[in-house]
Amino acid sequence: MRKYLVIVESPAKVKTIKKFLGKNYEVMASNGHVRDLPKSQLGVDVDNDFTPKYITIRGKGDILAGLRKEVKKADHVYLATDPDREGEAISWHLYEALKLDDSKASRITFNEITKSAVTASLKAQRNIDYDLVDAQQARRVLDRMVGYKISPLLWAKVKRGLSAGRVQSVTLRLICDREDEINAFIPEEYWTIEVELLVEGEKKTLTAKLTGDENGKLLIPDKKTAEEIEKALKKSEFSVLDVKKGEKVRKSPLPFTTSTLQQEASAKLNFSIQKTMRIAQQLYEGVEVKGMGTVGLITYLRTDSVRVSDEAKTSASSYIEEHYGENYVGNKNVKAASEGRIQDAHEAIRPSDIARTPVIVKESLSRDQFRLYQLIWQRFMASQMSPAVFETTSIHVGAGKYKLSTSAQKLLFEGFLSVYNESDDTDGKSSNTMIKSLDENSKLALDNIDCKQHFTQPSPHFTEASLVKTMEELGVGRPSTYSPTVSLLLGRHYIVKEGKNIFVTELGQVVNDIMKDSFPQIVDASFTANMESLLDKVEEGTVDWKMIVRNFYPDLKAAVDKAEEELEKVEIHDEVTDVICEECGRNMVIKYGPHGKFLACPGFPECRNTKPYYEKIGVECPKCGKDIVLKKTRKGRLYYGCIDNPDCDFMSWQRPVKEKCPKCGSYMVRKGKINVCANDQCGYHAKPEKEN
Repeated sequence: MRKYLVIVESPAKVKTIKKFLGKNYEVMASNGHVRDLPKSQLGVDVDNDFTPKYITIRGKGDILAGLRKEVKKADHVYLATDPDREGEAISWHLYEALKLDDSKASRITFNEITKSAVTASLKAQRNIDYDLVDAQQARRVLDRMVGYKISPLLWAKVKRGLSAGRVQSVTLRLICDREDEINAFIPEEYWTIEVELLVEGEKKTLTAKLTGDENGKLLIPDKKTAEEIEKALKKSEFSVLDVKKGEKVRKSPLPFTTSTLQQEASAKLNFSIQKTMRIAQQLYEGVEVKGMGTVGLITYLRTDSVRVSDEAKTSASSYIEEHYGENYVGNKNVKAASEGRIQDAHEAIRPSDIARTPVIVKESLSRDQFRLYQLIWQRFMASQMSPAVFETTSIHVGAGKYKLSTSAQKLLFEGFLSVYNESDDTDGKSSNTMIKSLDENSKLALDNIDCKQHFTQPSPHFTEASLVKTMEELGVGRPSTYSPTVSLLLGRHYIVKEGKNIFVTELGQVVNDIMKDSFPQIVDASFTANMESLLDKVEEGTVDWKMIVRNFYPDLKAAVDKAEEELEKVEIHDEVTDVICEECGRNMVIKYGPHGKFLACPGFPECRNTKPYYEKIGVECPKCGKDIVLKKTRKGRLYYGCIDNPDCDFMSWQRPVKEKCPKCGSYMVRKGKINVCANDQCGYHAKPEKEN
């Protein structure tokens, strides 16, 4: 009897796949990569056309020894690592490390871990795709060059242990730019006016919003203007100008990609992207389901494709028709939204079997596994169902020279909404209950006018989900890199999370400033996106991977050499303060730690005394008159607070200035180059006469 060896990446897959194959198949795991560039050096021979120097990863020797033993017993070896660039590279490394050849080894891939998918892959065995391998090699070499050439400069300038990265540094730049945008934002006042109208013969009132006047759209900038309009409306007669009815069709959502799954899991389940990917990996690799054994519940989780196989479409259509009705079956031809993306060769994230409903598997899953599986199942179901249909009604009302409007919608056919609502869905949610008998002849009378003050708001702070969405839109990184990149920035203390919001730390700001000054190309989003596009072309076989490295390295080396020269001219000393060490009497100095600046005794190691560092900004506390200092939260986010804390609780996220608001007397803060009143209801702002 012939013997076969199947090598997968994860030990969790072994049991699942073993169940699908006969006794003459042995299934073993490589536990991820077995070879990589050495950690102790660059690992790329620059003088020999950028040849990578791969070594066996520490701790993987025993795994390779076990695999070699089984390879000798096997008549044929199937390399079944993940169906993406990295998986292809791992198969190639195994091929090289185990000294295989094409006569004895084949590459197989499957998008889902089911019996039909695994057995079908054996019939579709192929050789290793070296275009995929080269695309991954190019990414690895580029990332290594950026990390190993720039990181030592950060060590010299700031502190040891800091790092830069090709995707990591751009992502940090995006966060810092958003923070700068928020800090520089100047709120602008505006007002809205809503009127409640009595309709003759009706008990309900009609609420309409002022939209314009005879000249078109109307902006209400201040209270005085609002009061003038209110006065005019009270004297006006109200009449219905027109009533329009229509129909609105809302398309079914697309099935999940890696990015959209991370966003929806964050919004609906409050999962971090790291948690989402960890649980999705478990669902993909296989879960012990009561009565079914170990089952892979979803398809491959790293994809930017919304394509769905014909088999899955047919299965979903049959299920929908049986459980919901024929009119709920949607358009089966879902078009990919990621044209040009190389990973469109994959499918969207979907259940491996639509008949395996969340209810059926609930008892076998943990709470979080169930919630994520249910989200994926419902989203895929919705993507295969018919659109939702709404009846819309819009009413325009005249009042002298002013025009008002209101609208509402009524759900006529729920379609996909019977199983799924997107997190930002507002369809069908109207604050106005429309009066059915209303027409151009209806008589209206004023019941109430409501004038409200508002201020424009800056762009919100990034959340993990919105950051991933922005990275995807800009082409920074790929599905497999989103979660590791954000996790790395959090682990390095360059950013922190407070609730769902992401904030940059002092350390992150320092690193970003150095990268922008010395390596502007590295932190340019369009440059990084173009690099990703070139890697896609390597995968397609139209670009040589070494050509990308050859073109990239000289510019990187020139920038590093220039930065090294400039750094050599700067002798970095510890800044001496007037704070005296109470243990030995020396003047304490400012040092950098993992979380930013702190005070330390220069007598280290004899004296190990340290203290928090508070930088005075030369402004008095508006509550108690003592100094305001720059502080950090426990997580590292910067803010301004009273030095007398906890006796005085004053704090501000923006930098306070000496001048008081001439309008209301409150303290003011600096936003960009403008001083702004800290009182939200005031709105006063002006350019400072001189810098504080």
